[in-house]
Amino acid sequence: MPDAAASDAVPSKTQNRFIAALRDAAFVGLITAGLSFPLIALRAEADMNNHLELQQRWSWLVSATIAMAASRFIASIFDRLVARIVGVTGVWLILFAGGTAYYATDTHPGVIAGCVLAGLIAIGLAAALNRSSVDAGRTETRPAEPSRFYRLDTSGGSLAGNLISIAALGCAIAFPLVVLAWLGPQGSLKWINNYGVQILIYVMLGWGLNIVVGLAGLLDLGYVAFYAVGCYAYALLATKFGLSFWLCLPLAGVLAAFWGILLGFPVLRLRGDYLAIVTLAFGEIINIVLTNWVDLTNGDAGIPSIPRITFFGLPFTAADDGFAARFGIEFSPIHRNIFLFYLILALALLTNFVTLRLRRLPIGRAWEALREDEIACRSLGINTTSTKLTAFALGAMFGGFAGAFFAVRQGFVNPNSFTFSESASILAMVVLGGMGSQIGVALAAAVMIGGTELLRELDFLKVLFGAAFDPSQYRMLIFGFGMVAMMIWKPRGLVSTRSPSIFLKQRKAIAGALVKEGHG
Repeated sequence: MPDAAASDAVPSKTQNRFIAALRDAAFVGLITAGLSFPLIALRAEADMNNHLELQQRWSWLVSATIAMAASRFIASIFDRLVARIVGVTGVWLILFAGGTAYYATDTHPGVIAGCVLAGLIAIGLAAALNRSSVDAGRTETRPAEPSRFYRLDTSGGSLAGNLISIAALGCAIAFPLVVLAWLGPQGSLKWINNYGVQILIYVMLGWGLNIVVGLAGLLDLGYVAFYAVGCYAYALLATKFGLSFWLCLPLAGVLAAFWGILLGFPVLRLRGDYLAIVTLAFGEIINIVLTNWVDLTNGDAGIPSIPRITFFGLPFTAADDGFAARFGIEFSPIHRNIFLFYLILALALLTNFVTLRLRRLPIGRAWEALREDEIACRSLGINTTSTKLTAFALGAMFGGFAGAFFAVRQGFVNPNSFTFSESASILAMVVLGGMGSQIGVALAAAVMIGGTELLRELDFLKVLFGAAFDPSQYRMLIFGFGMVAMMIWKPRGLVSTRSPSIFLKQRKAIAGALVKEGHG
């Protein structure tokens, strides 16, 4: 009889979940329609007489609403993250086939049929993955024996995590060499610069801000100010005093840390939204100072002719004393870009190493305590003043390092590179990746920076949707929809679990829902 009762309860549970999934899908569809109405459904264009005409594109609005609602329905049905990703991919393939058949009537039927078949296979695979994961999770596990003592996490992490880290590091090291061998010196220049170096700059900035926001819980909306301080510190020291990059790099970090401490003192008593407003004002003040202090920064005209980086004194030129001549190889401009890639990779790895080591020290545990509850942190005898100042100073120092690298890479800087949108982008990487998660921030930076750059080059969409369709015009709209969808499906970020620095007997992952965000 108990087995029969349990079997009768399964259909009702499944039915309730199906109804809840439909409810969530309808709610997401309504939100999508409301947000997309002024952006997609209506568009003002000028006619031959330069008079604005309001064009109505209701089919685009319906397509966007159906796509988001269907994706949300599939995501609500499945339990596991991998099954959700595969299932949503299948839904988008089917919807892409339908949109192609509707908008591009000259598309080959085989392309449409192939997308539909691939979508159905993906949904079936997602169902199989979800079923196997749920069945595997039902096996009973023996609870761990209790312990009276807490232990610090001095291990290097799980075996799977270490293997993933080693594989990711190997791919990063081999990236410029593989691209160079595949595309040659001319074709690989864009990939190494726009994808490799640019992504690693934002990975380093995201890891630096993760100390302030993810670990200490201090919501900082003006992090780009420290980026600007490091950038202008190197530009001014190199152009006015002739100092080399290797000498200016630590000086830029020290100056940025000094400004981080200056910011930390006025905000010691602020928390939450008030802290965010003050840090936002600090970032705007730095930008205004860089713009109006013309005698020092040259204003909007910027600082040109910044000395380029050398290989420890060997310039990347075709001269006899250059890098190529010294090592007996043929000169190519790609040598400098490859060296810049490995340099920013080393700086990013240094940021990651220092952050992980600090998390296991008392100061790292003090940051986490401050993030969870400042009042309880103070009652335990932790000096919240020094805790906040060290978080601001260390996060600003790594931002200063990245700024110095940005200046030597560009050879020209001006205040337009350090606006609020940059701070918002860096903060979005920390939030989307998962606050406090190093690997999550790196993944978010790769997706945000690499994805927006990749949307510039999707020329094959012009074949499907017509020559008038330019994906670069809609890349920020697509990117915005992706961020909204990410916050709906994974509100705690790509990596929603946290690895504790202290544990009881057995090391366990902590759900992201149990970690406060921005409450320090």
